Amino acid sequence: MSIKSSNGSIRRQTTEQFDLACKVMLLGDSGVGKTCLLVRFKDGAFLSGAFISTVGIDYRNKVVEIDQTKVKLQIWDTAGQERFRSVTHAYYRDSHALLLLYDITSKQSFDNIRAWLSEIKDYAPENVVVMLLGNKADKSNERVVKKEEGERLAQENNVAFMETSAKTGMNVDLAFMAIARELTFQHKQANDSSKFDMKKYVSDKREGQGCC
Repeated sequence: MSIKSSNGSIRRQTTEQFDLACKVMLLGDSGVGKTCLLVRFKDGAFLSGAFISTVGIDYRNKVVEIDQTKVKLQIWDTAGQERFRSVTHAYYRDSHALLLLYDITSKQSFDNIRAWLSEIKDYAPENVVVMLLGNKADKSNERVVKKEEGERLAQENNVAFMETSAKTGMNVDLAFMAIARELTFQHKQANDSSKFDMKKYVSDKREGQGCC
């Protein structure tokens, strides 16, 4: 049996293996590393070599523990190609969090973030949690997007930001755990006056990879 909370999250009875279920979507252009990020978080592995781009949409589950609350993250991996946008738009509606990725070695993927943010405003719930991720931070010698540019864009849109590397694992767990913590605090707010500042949490705990 499931009980829907006021913020749309699904709370399971204590006999289940989790207390709270949340839907998280990975968004961004094709090739920015969404699937690699998901596999790194879910399995602790890196998809090396060539692999087929996600077609349409796929998802995986992972249960994490936040302050003795078991949170099931249902993570949806979306295709970045334009032809699949009409498919992915339908999944925005009941999402609790969105991880929006660009590739630090691709200026176009960064420039397209504004279009993705526009889509989020059009299709996602008003209270959806958004985090901006500059992925492939291990490729510092190929960088074309400065960390400061990502930070500035995140500040302009009032979202948390950090750079990640699916290859090395840098900040990958932190991204998902910060989202899980934010959603857990949102769920508890009805009975708890405490507040979680995700942007500060991420800023304090993220690993750095250099700024240029």
